[in-house]
Amino acid sequence: MSPETKTCQNCKQQFIIEAEDFDFYKKISVPPPTWCPECRQRHRYAWRNERVLYRRNCDLCGKSTVTIYSPNKPFKVYCPPCWWSDKWNGFDYGRNFDFDRPFFEQWQELQLQVPRIALLSKNSVDSEYTNHADNNKNCYLSFGVFDSENVMYSTNVYNGARDTMECYRLQNGNDLLFECIDTSRCYNCQYSVLLRDCTDCSYSYDCRGCSSCFLSSNLRNKQYYFLNERHSKEEYEKKVNEFKLGSHVDRQKLYEQFLDLIKTKTIHRYALIEKSVNVSGNAIINSKNAKQVFDASDAEDSKYCIVCPDVKNSMDAYHFGFRCELIYESHALIHGYNVKFSHLSYDDSYLEYCDSCHNSENLFGCVGIKQGKYSIFNRRYEESEYKILKEKIITHMQKTGEYGEFFPYRLSPFGYNETQGQIYMPITKEEALTQGLKWEDRVPGTFGKETIKPENLPDLIGDAPDSIIKEILVCARCKKNYNIVQPELDLLRRFKIPIPRLCPDCRYLNRISLRPPRKLWHRQCMCDYSAYLNSARHAQHLEGHCPNKFETSYSPERPEIVYCESCYNSEVA
Repeated sequence: MSPETKTCQNCKQQFIIEAEDFDFYKKISVPPPTWCPECRQRHRYAWRNERVLYRRNCDLCGKSTVTIYSPNKPFKVYCPPCWWSDKWNGFDYGRNFDFDRPFFEQWQELQLQVPRIALLSKNSVDSEYTNHADNNKNCYLSFGVFDSENVMYSTNVYNGARDTMECYRLQNGNDLLFECIDTSRCYNCQYSVLLRDCTDCSYSYDCRGCSSCFLSSNLRNKQYYFLNERHSKEEYEKKVNEFKLGSHVDRQKLYEQFLDLIKTKTIHRYALIEKSVNVSGNAIINSKNAKQVFDASDAEDSKYCIVCPDVKNSMDAYHFGFRCELIYESHALIHGYNVKFSHLSYDDSYLEYCDSCHNSENLFGCVGIKQGKYSIFNRRYEESEYKILKEKIITHMQKTGEYGEFFPYRLSPFGYNETQGQIYMPITKEEALTQGLKWEDRVPGTFGKETIKPENLPDLIGDAPDSIIKEILVCARCKKNYNIVQPELDLLRRFKIPIPRLCPDCRYLNRISLRPPRKLWHRQCMCDYSAYLNSARHAQHLEGHCPNKFETSYSPERPEIVYCESCYNSEVA
């Protein structure tokens, strides 16, 4: 089948469906999409409230619990122990399908009746304020964190971390990190991005196998580098000690220098792609035949996927993986096979239009089912009955124009401003409501209750009294109130980091801004001997401007120096 150009039914922009896309749709028996890839991703973003937390009482045991559902939401919300218990059963809410009514209208009625789990945090100790988390101890305000201890204000921490704060996307074990992004197997590093196997590095970018490096970038197996220059141990320590690292003023100056280093003095590879074949996107490892994927590892024959470890033959899915195959238009799946149009469901196979269903198979239009099979709208059927009724409902949905896309915006349990959509594709309240999205006016946070102003905070962490944890602080940017907790103060002192002047949300946005967006632009390599001082002539262009072109997450208007793989390797690897 030939590629086809379509007009998005949402934004009215044109998009292309490739021949191999049609093959996939035929394989899983779904119609081609009517929305463009970007609008489809916004759809999935609108279902992920990762970090906006509330307190409300469990509707089963009555105890106060931390939850992603604000108290004014119309759902029944159970604390995790109650939700996973045998004190209730999703099949008690089963109902017949009415062929005289639209599918989603009936599905929403079921969604409003079945209890929802307050948040996803399992097998953890003293880690109440974590979501999408498992097997943690003493973790606080961290999301997508696994097998970790004493981790605070961090997101997407895999394979364990210890004594770590303010980080994003850590992998393969890390200890004593502060403000690090896309880092693997590192120890005692601060304010750094794209580090691997590094120790005692600060304000560094794209370094591997390094130790004791400061304000440096594009280094491999180096030691005692300051501003990308080699020094003796004594000289290096003298230069670093010229800064009062416990001072807010000095740290701000260092951070500005670090940003300048990234934007004007560092060579950026067009995409972080390693050990992969025939892929496009960014942050891709050990993958093949994966197009338009981001934060992917061990991905194969997949497209339009974001945060996807160990996935195969999947399209249009977000935050899913760990042995997922044949997934389409879904969010938050683990160990899934042949799952379509579904949300927050683990260890399942052959699901369609399901929400919060676990350890199940052959479900259609179900909510909150545990260990079920051959069920529609939370009602059990014999296998033969199930298959016949399922096909009748799909035919009905095709007639009503409901089959083949993810859940409509109006069925999302969240306001758009509570979700990752507002982080990665921000819009105003008016724009959200115009597009049919919800908006939450009562997001958590207080204003004007501060007991100390930013200018009155001690410059040095050494001057911060124990009583600072009793103060109410105010964010210097958004003016929201926040506080310091005791474990945080302990680590700040250990790291020699001053009291933060920004609230946790604004600090998180700073980290997000240091990563390129999940979008691609067609560009030419910027390597040009007349513009940049290269260390050697590059084989593919011995003079002039490199002719290589590529798809990159760095938009043309960004200031970074972006090289193709060949030029980057000639200068850095």
